[in-house]
Amino acid sequence: MNRLEQMTLDDTKQAQQPNYEVMNTGNVPVKSWTKGVLFEDQARAQLHNISQMPFIHKWVAAMPDVHLGKGATIGSVIPTKGAVIPAAVGVDIGCGMMAVRTELTASDLPENLAPMRSAIESLVPHGRSVSRGKRDKGSWNHLPEDIAQQWNNHLADEFKILSEKHRVLKNTNNAHHLGTLGTGNHFIEICLDEHNQVWVMLHSGSRGVGNRIGTHFIELAKKDMEKWLIQLPDKDLAYFPEGTDHFNDYLAAVEWAQKYARINREAMMKRTLNAIANVLNRPVVGELEAVNCHHNYVNREHHYGKDVLLTRKGAVSARKGQLGIIPGSMGAKSFIVRGLGNEESFCSCSHGAGRVMSRTRAKREVSLNEHIKATEGVECRKDVNVIDETPSAYKDIESVMAAQRDLVEIMYTLKQVVCVKG
Repeated sequence: MNRLEQMTLDDTKQAQQPNYEVMNTGNVPVKSWTKGVLFEDQARAQLHNISQMPFIHKWVAAMPDVHLGKGATIGSVIPTKGAVIPAAVGVDIGCGMMAVRTELTASDLPENLAPMRSAIESLVPHGRSVSRGKRDKGSWNHLPEDIAQQWNNHLADEFKILSEKHRVLKNTNNAHHLGTLGTGNHFIEICLDEHNQVWVMLHSGSRGVGNRIGTHFIELAKKDMEKWLIQLPDKDLAYFPEGTDHFNDYLAAVEWAQKYARINREAMMKRTLNAIANVLNRPVVGELEAVNCHHNYVNREHHYGKDVLLTRKGAVSARKGQLGIIPGSMGAKSFIVRGLGNEESFCSCSHGAGRVMSRTRAKREVSLNEHIKATEGVECRKDVNVIDETPSAYKDIESVMAAQRDLVEIMYTLKQVVCVKG
């Protein structure tokens, strides 16, 4: 056998080998796409707890951005039969990404991008302020007509039914958070792809009302477990069995929150494109290619011969041919991907790079100068209050992409030139 034949044989063997590792410590295995990336012991322990639950279908899948979360691991895919775990979905229900490719190219953008960032910030509320008797700066004071129309036409009636049954949801920032960004890892970016085409990409979810829905039902699930004397490996894995009132109410609330999150992203995208158009003094078309995908949600799907409730917490659907978004971090690349339909991951992929530092640790260990250097060339905030989002707080996105090469293929590689953070 010559050297070329040997290389071809080696490549074939590598292609036939699973790209995941298997952990067999619970009732079902955990398959993790974590080769070459950090997989912390705390996240392994958390996945072990999930794998002990009696209603998991086949196995639990862990994505390469996997890291410790509350209740369930971020970067996990959890198929369940006859039950749902509210903490596995989390409190940022429907959080996800939207990206559109515009007709603009790099040459259409001004040399000074600061006015463009300011224009976006003026049209999309962002951040958060909590002062007694004062409005949160991240919400609307008076609902703009376009936001009020979206709320009244698509969300108000169902929310009225939900809040009448669960009154704790009524006094939340619901309509006044629609079309707003929030804080943390949520962002709006202007990016360039490898062909210098301009993309707009953003990340947000169901905002305050989604958080309240999540926390409310997590507490209800815990109370149900106490009432039924059900022992759990972790109290945050409290669940609703199918057929119970809370199960049906929760799925209805989650479905509404996921719709809210999708409309929220669409509203922000429209306003962001308008902001860019105002700066350039020309119309901007953002419909050449568009992706809008959740990565914190539950969905009814069919896998390995069974209808299941599939919870993706920090994971994106990657069915064959389906487009998705995998962002890096401030200063890092992001990717528009196409799913390969790998059933062993329940047709899923990562939702980003995944944290390697807690927010507290990042603020403690990363200097402002290091953050400024890491975000060089990006028009963005460069102050101490965003150091918890600095690139070194996240895993290397290239390694994350290599670890899931059997889950997705890269369609476009994006690099941000403007980043808006709350």
